[in-house]
Amino acid sequence: QLRLVESGGGLVQPGGSLRLSCAAPGSTLNSNGIGWFRQAPGKEREGVLCITHTGHISMYATAVKDRFTASRDNAKNIVYLQMNSLKLDDTGLYYCATTGDTYCSGRSSDFRTWGQGTQVTVSS
Repeated sequence: QLRLVESGGGLVQPGGSLRLSCAAPGSTLNSNGIGWFRQAPGKEREGVLCITHTGHISMYATAVKDRFTASRDNAKNIVYLQMNSLKLDDTGLYYCATTGDTYCSGRSSDFRTWGQGTQVTVSS
């Protein structure tokens, strides 16, 4: 059964960068669309972006446009979320998830498998 594991979260100052990783130990992500979501304290979970199996990226959170991007290393079976120019409002628990198919979606209900999340805290 596919299991997703996020890593790379941490504490960073405003303006800093982090790169999150999404891996699937014992499985392959190469044929899966992978979405990144986040949930800030007291707020609902929101979609950040999604990357298809071919690397096409759909941005869902306008607040991260031009600051966040995704990539995938199929040789390492890892999908990345690169976050630059981080702001206080980027603080939250970040999740990766897969639709179980090659496509992407902006609806969290379309994603079948979720990781446990990695905490990102932006603070001075």
